[in-house]
Amino acid sequence: MPLSEMLLGALSQLFTWKCLSVLVVGVVAGMIVGALPGLSASMAVALLVPLTFKMDPAPGLVMLTAVYTSAIYGGSVTACLIHTPGTPASAATAMDGFPLTKQGKGLKAVGISTISSMIGGTVSALALLVIAPQLAKVSLWFSSLEYFLLACFGLTIIGSMSGENMVKGLISGVLGLLFGTVGMDLLSGYPRFTFGIIPLESGIQLVPAMIGLFAISQVMISTEELRGGQTKILEGSVRELTVGSPWPTWGEMKQILPTIGFSSALGILIGILPGTGCDIGSWVAYNSAKKRSKHPERFGKGAIEGIAASESANNAVTGGALIPMLTLGIPGSGTCAIMLGGMMIQGLTPGYELFSKQGEITYAIILGFLLANLLMGVLGMLVAKYVVRICVIPNAILIPLIIGLATIGAFAIQSSHFDVAVMLLFGLIGYFARKLGFATAPMILGMILGPMAEKNWNQVLLICRGDLFGYFLSRPISILLFFMVVAGLFTPVIMKVFNKKALGDAHAASKED
Repeated sequence: MPLSEMLLGALSQLFTWKCLSVLVVGVVAGMIVGALPGLSASMAVALLVPLTFKMDPAPGLVMLTAVYTSAIYGGSVTACLIHTPGTPASAATAMDGFPLTKQGKGLKAVGISTISSMIGGTVSALALLVIAPQLAKVSLWFSSLEYFLLACFGLTIIGSMSGENMVKGLISGVLGLLFGTVGMDLLSGYPRFTFGIIPLESGIQLVPAMIGLFAISQVMISTEELRGGQTKILEGSVRELTVGSPWPTWGEMKQILPTIGFSSALGILIGILPGTGCDIGSWVAYNSAKKRSKHPERFGKGAIEGIAASESANNAVTGGALIPMLTLGIPGSGTCAIMLGGMMIQGLTPGYELFSKQGEITYAIILGFLLANLLMGVLGMLVAKYVVRICVIPNAILIPLIIGLATIGAFAIQSSHFDVAVMLLFGLIGYFARKLGFATAPMILGMILGPMAEKNWNQVLLICRGDLFGYFLSRPISILLFFMVVAGLFTPVIMKVFNKKALGDAHAASKED
């Protein structure tokens, strides 16, 4: 089908009352979740994945991408106003956003972060529209061996998702791989690790596991904080935090536009690198903006370039992270790993066919992502001073609401009480994992990519007919992918050093102030 026809079909799917309504819901919900300290884009997407089961693929995935990008932006509101980043991606924003608020320019800080987030996300959506279809054509050359090596390359992301302790991250990833083996063996048809429990013969359902790891574990941690007396009531009145205008002057726009452009490009590149994440993108862009600034001494004291760099970069990462997910099935972030599971449940397989046979759906998702970023900017400027009021909701009210949504979501997949039990079990696993310093995103990644690697490895063994090395050497792409896997093993170390340097420079500047 010609590209023009696919784009027209995509627009016809996007501009329906159903798709546009869920897009608005996704943007608003993402902004609210992002503004709530402790909640994350990953948690929001995991909670909403079950709602997409009864939807058509285009509206369901448009809603998830809208939640993803707007939640990353939402964290900047609390980062600027109360020095509490709603998401890790907004931690760098707080470096200059909160000092600007203390100067009586809180809404100006929110306005700059909103405009920067909108531009960064829009630029990344355009990059997704241009780059992804071309990269998808490469997947035509892939056989089972290439897909196996791609899965292995995806598993190297685990090191980047591991946080400060790579060993614990790798352990979490291995646990995910083990959970992925539960069910019927693909070759023999023999049940593995089911312990006589019949529902486990079809494997562990991904969505209840995701809800448990991200949502229920956070509920348990928030409950613990509630018992410790942390009710999330703000000091001072909300009115005092929201004095002034959110619109920057023309002079301020000219001052931050070069920073937004450079940081957006940097964020897209960082997003394409699997496993880096929005938080790394924001810190790298912040540090880069400081080094390029004519007045680096202003950073940490309320420099608008610092806010612009952080926010444009972290929202640009979202579009960049979707590129490898849609084309190669490699999630560029932990949130994309959850979205990849939602895609597969809808019957959408990443690769060339996603842009050819299912092009109308795919382009509807991409154009919806573009529209979501524009809508996010408009709504953000209109309701920024009101969104901050969400932060005064006590945990005692918020926690029961999350538990109810999570339970309904897990049960709705198959109308199974067993899935609710799986959700609760993984909630316990996620709680103890986070308390002990283990990242949960690698576990989900292992559960997604493990079965993919096993399936394609079995097919490779059948195709090569005993000459695995010869078959490997006969396929140049597989050789390239092998070296990418090797390089991927060292990328987390390089990125960790780079990120630590950026963090060190930023904190050193704040201490000098």
